[in-house]
Amino acid sequence: MILIDFSGISIAPVAMGLANADENLIRHMILNSIRMYRQKFKDKYGEIVIVADAGGNWRKEVFPEYKGKRKEARKKSKIDWDEAFRCINLVRDELKEHFPYKVIHQWGCEADDSIAEIVKYTQEFGNHEEVMIVSSDKDFKQLQKYSNVRQYSPATKKFLDEPNPRLCLEQHILTGCGTDGVPNVLSDDKVFIEGRRQGTLSAKKKASLLEDPKALGDDIYRNYLRNKKMIDLTESSECPQNIKEEIINTYVEQDQGLNKSKVFPYLVSKRCRMLVESVQEFI
Repeated sequence: MILIDFSGISIAPVAMGLANADENLIRHMILNSIRMYRQKFKDKYGEIVIVADAGGNWRKEVFPEYKGKRKEARKKSKIDWDEAFRCINLVRDELKEHFPYKVIHQWGCEADDSIAEIVKYTQEFGNHEEVMIVSSDKDFKQLQKYSNVRQYSPATKKFLDEPNPRLCLEQHILTGCGTDGVPNVLSDDKVFIEGRRQGTLSAKKKASLLEDPKALGDDIYRNYLRNKKMIDLTESSECPQNIKEEIINTYVEQDQGLNKSKVFPYLVSKRCRMLVESVQEFI
């Protein structure tokens, strides 16, 4: 299967100023990206699965500072993000209604969680298949611990191959993720919110913590556990069990095959003239 991180192919063009908040342009860019990745990977990896972020993210309940600066940054942006997200969400719903692809949009979690759970589902007896994750998010590198998983970055147009996924995960837990508002393990919860500098994670300290997360005391171990909850997508994921089950149930129960006949009329109705000529590449 080809797991497409929907945020990556929809938000990035807007953030880069390529699509502004124009509904028709956003729709065209999203659809064309899907068409392109389907053409690139279908022969080996099978059909598209669209995976989108949803509201009520469980991480915000565990760590309220998670992605805490993003709203502020978007308010300062010249982009009309409210309109952009309206367009993006509209296209996501249109994909589910008119295209032969499963669309996973699970309330309570991010696309990261849904992608991780679907990957783990392919490890179960009888469900094995090759998986291509289309996303520039390096958080997914940890999922390469499963031998059937590869990742392709739309940003760099390159494969993100990780030779040591387990070590990659442990290092990521220690360093945190600045773009998601997760500090390194030497820093307190509010370091980004309050605009302070993080503690310096030297190579020596990092080596000690890789050997033993408790090596530098209780406070740092507490931060290690905080980061593990935010970052770990493997079988140790803290995503609530009921959400994990709903992700898989949605994935298994969706049957979008009948939508093949809807693609052409949809593209015509939305005046996607260039894409109409390539309609077979969608189905």
